[in-house]
Amino acid sequence: MKVLKTSIDDIDEEIIHEAIKVLADGGVILYPTDTVYGLGANIFDNGAVRKVFDIKKRSFLKPLSILVSDIESISLVAKMSLSQKETIKGYLPGPYTFILKKRKVVPRYVTGGLKNVGVRVPDSEIACRLAGIFPITTTSANLSDDEVLSNPYEILEQLDSEVDLVIDVGNLNSSAPSSIIDLTGFGPKIIRK
Repeated sequence: MKVLKTSIDDIDEEIIHEAIKVLADGGVILYPTDTVYGLGANIFDNGAVRKVFDIKKRSFLKPLSILVSDIESISLVAKMSLSQKETIKGYLPGPYTFILKKRKVVPRYVTGGLKNVGVRVPDSEIACRLAGIFPITTTSANLSDDEVLSNPYEILEQLDSEVDLVIDVGNLNSSAPSSIIDLTGFGPKIIRK
């Protein structure tokens, strides 16, 4: 496991390139978002996605959300009407995950076989840059149903499992994951606030 330190305000380009290489090679990374640290894997690599489930001790029936680099990229993984896009533009980038109908390109492994997918564009340059080439998983870096921590070393201790790379920006100010809003019904429905 490699730990690379950087700053949220002054991002080291080499770290972003190295992290993307790890993701492209089937690795799992611990990375900061605008809310909490997340576990990232290339969504198109089933082995890497499985590692995320294993690290979190999470049921394969519980879907993972996807992180994309910008609002336009959401349409690569999810179907989005004009009204849904307008709603999303009011919140993203930011601490929200939107549930939309998934596109066929999204592996069943990521969504637990569901027809919908959660998508995020965080207000975090590091996180968005990591998803610049392919979408990555975004799920809080904690054991399933356990406390969400804001320090990467405490997180690693809780997980008691090695990730391939850690992007360490120190303690994050938040320990609350993103709010989840379902846009697949007749109107927006808050799933998690």
